[in-house]
Amino acid sequence: MAKLYVVGIGPGGRENMTLKALKAIEESEVLVGYSFYIELLGDLVKAKEVIKTGMRGELERCKAAIESARAGKTTAIVSTGDSGLYGMAGPIHEMAEGVEIEVVPGISSAFSAAAELGAPIMHDFCTISLSDLLTPWETIESRLEMASKADFVIALYNPKSKTRTTQIERAFEIIREHKADSTPVGIVKNSGRFGKAVSTSTLGDTDFEDIDMMTVVIVGNKETYFKDGNIVTPRGYSI
Repeated sequence: MAKLYVVGIGPGGRENMTLKALKAIEESEVLVGYSFYIELLGDLVKAKEVIKTGMRGELERCKAAIESARAGKTTAIVSTGDSGLYGMAGPIHEMAEGVEIEVVPGISSAFSAAAELGAPIMHDFCTISLSDLLTPWETIESRLEMASKADFVIALYNPKSKTRTTQIERAFEIIREHKADSTPVGIVKNSGRFGKAVSTSTLGDTDFEDIDMMTVVIVGNKETYFKDGNIVTPRGYSI
């Protein structure tokens, strides 16, 4: 039975993929992934058997990857960012039986976006997905409430889609109950890949128009500030 790699390819640009991820993909005979993720791999898919599905085909992809490994083919199922954060590592471990699994970590969009914004994630932080496809919206609201009350830096994933247009505005309403309107906000679209767009605002003055599923939104804490066009959250050093 062959190995099944669960690979985080980072935000999408080749320069942000780890050497371990590149090696796992190189060793694999079969690549499995969402169509967009496969496109991001570029020429890495040459001479490979490719299995790809559209949006919401996560479990279908996992089943295909497991069956491929059981058939004796070294297989990699790929996710953007880190495969263990909103990726396929969880479903693979839940579904697979009798398959050798190796999870290959990747750079998450939150960290990629943070680097492009300066240093907004330097202290305790959390990630919250605003997609309610798999998580009840009531649970998401509760997490937003608690994270804001605790003054975490918050990285918001999946903030807005064609059908989910109001969740990001509601999220900001909840966050503003506990954070000042002057709190810095970073907005990064297509982080780490072609089409990157970086902008900053404040919690009370954010334009939601250009935010979409390819966007990561980072909201600072009470210590976060702007410096030379960047966002910085102090770690606490005496500087």
